[in-house]
Amino acid sequence: MITSAVRTLATELTGEGLPAYVYDLAALRAHARAVRDALPPGLELYYAAKANPAPAVLQALAPHVTGYEVASGGEAEHVRAAVPGAPLAFGGPGKTEGELRRALALGVERFHVESEQELRQLAGAAQDAGIDTVDVLLRVNLPLNGERTDAEGLRSEGLLGERADGSGLLGERVGGEGLRSTAPGAPASGGTTPGGAVSGGTTPGGAVSGGTTPGGAVSGGAAPHGALLGGAALAMGGGPSPFGLDPEAVERCLAQLTQPAPGNPLRLRGIHAHLASGLDAPAQVAVAAAIVDWARKLSERHGLGITEVNVGGGMGVDYARPDRRFDWAAYGRGIADLALRHPGLTLRIEPGRALTVYCGWYVTEVLDIKHSGGEAFAVVRGGTHHLRTPATKRHDQPFQVLPTDAVWTRPWTRPAVRDEPVTLVGQLCTPKDVLASRVPVAELRVGDRVAFAMAGAYAWNISHHDFLMHPKPGFHYLEASPT
Repeated sequence: MITSAVRTLATELTGEGLPAYVYDLAALRAHARAVRDALPPGLELYYAAKANPAPAVLQALAPHVTGYEVASGGEAEHVRAAVPGAPLAFGGPGKTEGELRRALALGVERFHVESEQELRQLAGAAQDAGIDTVDVLLRVNLPLNGERTDAEGLRSEGLLGERADGSGLLGERVGGEGLRSTAPGAPASGGTTPGGAVSGGTTPGGAVSGGTTPGGAVSGGAAPHGALLGGAALAMGGGPSPFGLDPEAVERCLAQLTQPAPGNPLRLRGIHAHLASGLDAPAQVAVAAAIVDWARKLSERHGLGITEVNVGGGMGVDYARPDRRFDWAAYGRGIADLALRHPGLTLRIEPGRALTVYCGWYVTEVLDIKHSGGEAFAVVRGGTHHLRTPATKRHDQPFQVLPTDAVWTRPWTRPAVRDEPVTLVGQLCTPKDVLASRVPVAELRVGDRVAFAMAGAYAWNISHHDFLMHPKPGFHYLEASPT
């Protein structure tokens, strides 16, 4: 699980140098290159900077991505400074007029418009700035009704069909049975520990995996939108949502977008839809096909000449089984077939987590070990105020124990656990500061290092850093693995 470069640094860091985030940029580049190679050449690959906006990460991805998706004015300025000249797409709800004006001044290449008011505000800001042309994609919240996202199920259940009035129906059922009950690539059944985490054992080298499915959906549990998106880790659309425009609102926007220039600086390039996160490759391809089909029919119905469709990101990441990754090869083949059916249409995706999550580790050390009520607890330096991911997604963060060679010099017996489940907690004064719950370990001692894997996305940047005023972690960006 852990790369040699990360392991070497993790064992060299002293106690005061911990905790620390360690990013293997060589591994990140190799992964991004493999993803790019698996995709058809004409597909545009944008990185969702919200996943990890560290400049070193953005720059490492630059040779392998077409551009970057940003979701605030701050992100737009940050990414523009980190990777000058890279194309930007500005998405997200609630864009302020100030953000829109700043994005226009920065030369943002695409705006994903989320509402009718935002469309009017963008037009006004462009006119005030004397900008003749602003390229726009309308973000659409297509309705999802049901439970399946496997490709055959989507077709058989009507996902690729449309309503009789032509307004577009994205499907009868979304969220295939396997997706609803387990993480992508996981078996359909699995046991749970008393605390509700899916049980998981150690892997060779001490790596462990366990916990709930992505997004915290325990086997057989309900998804955020119930049956609408099945086991998707996060539902962004498909039902009532603050994100995007319902199809009838899209129709109203077209009246403004099709006004002749010079009164209208906005140019409709296409459609954007990001409906869910945590879907596997067949589901992602099927949903993409439905989005493209809906966009094509909208374009034909109104004579729009749409040239771009952004089908979003949300490629499944399985924290419970880190070795089971999204099948980019299968996804690439499916998208290539989709592109062949729609010549002249530029397809675009915007993954975030699935690109960077595997390059980062949160490395810390065990401060204390104790038993309470017959259960073992290991208190580590730091906690969820540094790595909020397991608290947010309600899973066990996968980790690997790195035993220290330091001689124990204290006059008391070194606290340790052996061959039993242990709950790893941080230093915060809250019972929610849990990084992994009741995970079996062969041995764990005070002073040992613990490297939490899959900390390269939605980790430090989403955490409540200042709670209790503990020291910030260190940050290390490894350029090359040792030979």
